[in-house]
Amino acid sequence: MCSHQSSCPSSDRQATHVVAAHPEQGWSLLCDGAIVFDDSGELLPDGRVVAPHRVPAERLAMAA
Repeated sequence: MCSHQSSCPSSDRQATHVVAAHPEQGWSLLCDGAIVFDDSGELLPDGRVVAPHRVPAERLAMAA
């Protein structure tokens, strides 16, 4: 899937980069085959799901 001479290591999330971005739909495809969503959730190439990293509502700042 990755066009690098050596493919992106799936274990190093910092080394991956976006190969297809669809901000209008809220997702991007990474070079290792993972799909990341705007809400910070992920769908990994092996089918596992990483839940969104949400901040508890009480920690959010409220606009005046």
